Amino acid sequence: MSKYIIGIDLGGTNIKSAVFTTEFKKIHERSDATEADQGPIHVLNKMVNIAKEMMLLVGIQPDAVQCMGIGVPGLLDPETGNSVFSPNFPEWENVHVVNHMKQHFEFPVFIDNDVRVNLYGEWLFGAGVGYRNMVLITLGTGLGSGIVNDGKVIYGTTSSAGEIGHMNMYREGRACRCGSSGCLGRYVSAIGMVRTLTDKLDAGKLSIITEWVEGDHTQITAHMISDAYDLGDTLAMEVMHETGEILGFGLTNVINLLNPERIIVGGGMSAAGDRLLNSVRDTVQKHSLQLASGACTIVQAKLGGQAGMIGAAAYASRRTSVIFGP
Repeated sequence: MSKYIIGIDLGGTNIKSAVFTTEFKKIHERSDATEADQGPIHVLNKMVNIAKEMMLLVGIQPDAVQCMGIGVPGLLDPETGNSVFSPNFPEWENVHVVNHMKQHFEFPVFIDNDVRVNLYGEWLFGAGVGYRNMVLITLGTGLGSGIVNDGKVIYGTTSSAGEIGHMNMYREGRACRCGSSGCLGRYVSAIGMVRTLTDKLDAGKLSIITEWVEGDHTQITAHMISDAYDLGDTLAMEVMHETGEILGFGLTNVINLLNPERIIVGGGMSAAGDRLLNSVRDTVQKHSLQLASGACTIVQAKLGGQAGMIGAAAYASRRTSVIFGP
């Protein structure tokens, strides 16, 4: 009997789900609104229903499912299956995702951090294939990251290794939800880049973006900054360069510390491409250890929004084998 794996990427806005063969050929996928404002139980039940509906649509019985993997934002314990805290979801504290799934499914279910499942996706099927030392950073509303060292994904003592977004860049910087200030992710993220632009607009600098939003700076998006950059807008170019430079200094520390072969930049903000990465690469080349930086390439992610689903499935598959423990 053929076996299948379910991969779910739980996001603050959407739940992306797919069914794969054990060779990771995707046979069905879907995207559903998360509806996080309706509480943890609603979200958990929604994932249960999505999995059941996919099995029904594909025409497979539960005993044909080898396992299911779920990428969950925030802090969690992948061994027990407990999601300790997720900033994207109201009232989401100590939500035992795996225990809830066990009430509905007999096949094994595993959870991991959403960025790490994206890491598994890019490492095994995307821009990281063939690399034993690599780092993935995801640039969205914040800055997430995951690390592969000597062919193994790094978890750390509390499964929270790789919080590059909370690397302190400024002694007295922007306040961060982690309780500190000056964190890299407060500057290098969609929210951070927009904040940099609006601060400069409030200080009197000019940009075509002001006309686009009719003076309402709360409507500015990171995508607008890329569009203005392409039109030669001086302030947009300045902000993109400044953001890339800050990320470059952050990645200089990463390169000097971890000595990766490849750094992959993913997440929605990575669509800025070389507009952002040219400044990143230039800063890294100037400030990191030359031997280490010379051996490291910085590239865009390859799989985009697919990485989380296939990465969650691959992670679950590895958890079912002694060989591929986390």
